[in-house]
Amino acid sequence: MIRIVVAFDSFKGSLTSREAGEAFAQGFRDVVDAHVRIVGIADGGEGTAEVVAEGAGGMMVTSMATDPLGRSIEAQYAIVKGGTMAVIAMSAASGLTLVEADRRNPVVATTYGTGELIKDALRRGCRDIVVGLGGSATNDGGVGMLRALGYRFYDSEGVELCDTMDILERVCRVSDECRVPFGDVHIVAATDVDNPLCGPRGATYVYARQKGADEAMMERLEAAMLHYAQVVDAWCGRDASAMPGAGAAGGVGYAMSALLGVELRSGIDMVLDVVDFDDAVVGADLVVTGEGRVDRQTLMGKAPAGVARRAQRLGVPCVAVGGSVAWADIPVETPFAYIDAATPATMPLDEAMRHPVAISNLRAAGSRVARWWLENR
Repeated sequence: MIRIVVAFDSFKGSLTSREAGEAFAQGFRDVVDAHVRIVGIADGGEGTAEVVAEGAGGMMVTSMATDPLGRSIEAQYAIVKGGTMAVIAMSAASGLTLVEADRRNPVVATTYGTGELIKDALRRGCRDIVVGLGGSATNDGGVGMLRALGYRFYDSEGVELCDTMDILERVCRVSDECRVPFGDVHIVAATDVDNPLCGPRGATYVYARQKGADEAMMERLEAAMLHYAQVVDAWCGRDASAMPGAGAAGGVGYAMSALLGVELRSGIDMVLDVVDFDDAVVGADLVVTGEGRVDRQTLMGKAPAGVARRAQRLGVPCVAVGGSVAWADIPVETPFAYIDAATPATMPLDEAMRHPVAISNLRAAGSRVARWWLENR
């Protein structure tokens, strides 16, 4: 009997990772008698904690936190590894989806709630903490998170600064004297972007517009971030703002690396490690992965590419399935043995994203991949 491992990222707006995997598996088994193991995956953004909790046999816990606009909300994160590890998606407290579309404004949005979730994990006794950087509503350079963890920022006259833009524009001195003690706690930040903090590829110019910034806001944010980086780089004694990943999540990558000394890791690699993906693949005949849209960005470090790298390393062929596939954008050489588009080319997007339709399309894709397997094994 053929053994396959199905590891889909969520098809955002229509299917969870688990739902997509189950629909595909059903279609595959319609054609081939197969043992299918479904492994939920995510890349560090929204849904990461839930995927890890399910895949690693953990649980979701709830904590009060501050949302990007300063409102009190209930936020969840995962506890795994017998209670010793916390996996926090910063989108749970600082995510774009928490803010109404007409209120999105990175000039005021804060990451304070993410810091509160880290503190809660420390309070629960977690010794390893993974923070997934993705889906944020913020462009605050991580200062909200840092303030929640006890960092303090002062202006030229020694007055403490509390508001996001006050800190970014006017900070002259940083203090960690009141920082929450970490002891032997190991913190990792998971991200799959390599943007620096500032400049044309930095946090502001690449991501702030989708968070509600107009041209004037972006100019102000970039100037403020340059000032903030100058002060913090001097304080920590290195040019951390130019580091790949510093611009992740509106600069949270920078704050975690420069001020917390946190390691930045690939989000998908972190998830695959925590859910013991390699163990699942050993002895398999085929790995199938995918996401809502397969395009050139998929090959540049997104979750399916990470799955394909692991499968290649273990000598197992990997197939990619996209809700849609940008065929003209896909290079000839890919890490995938076969690529399938689940949605018929003539089907409108809004129809394809309807839950029952998406299920049906993934099931049909499973059957097509099974027939491909029979012809090419």
